[in-house]
Formats: sequence, C-alpha cells, structure tokens
Amino acid sequence: MGSKRLVKSSTNRVICGVCGGIGEYLNVDPTIIRLLAVLLGCTTTGIIVYLVAAVIMPEV
Repeated sequence: MGSKRLVKSSTNRVICGVCGGIGEYLNVDPTIIRLLAVLLGCTTTGIIVYLVAAVIMPEV
C-alpha cells in the first residue's frame, strides 16, 4: 500500500482544488472543508493560508 499524499484534487475542485484535496486526504466531505475555509477566509490569516496552500500543494 502506498502512503497518502496531500495533493490538490483534480476532480473535486471549485477554485484551486485545495479543499477537495484536503477532504480526500482526511476522508471528509470537501463541503465541510470548504465551509471551514470560508470561515477562516473572514480573517486575513485564513486567506494567506489558502493562497500558500494553493501555491505549494502539488497537482495530481
């Protein structure tokens, strides 16, 4: 069995695939991750974290 990798989702993406990738990695519905991202997006820190994740997370 191969180890799980945190990558952007190529199938479950809305903007960059970050939330879909995190949801697939954690075996959680990506909608829940997106709701948490929106709540964190209300702060400057949340926006910066999302943008950094979008840049450094590899594509599938």
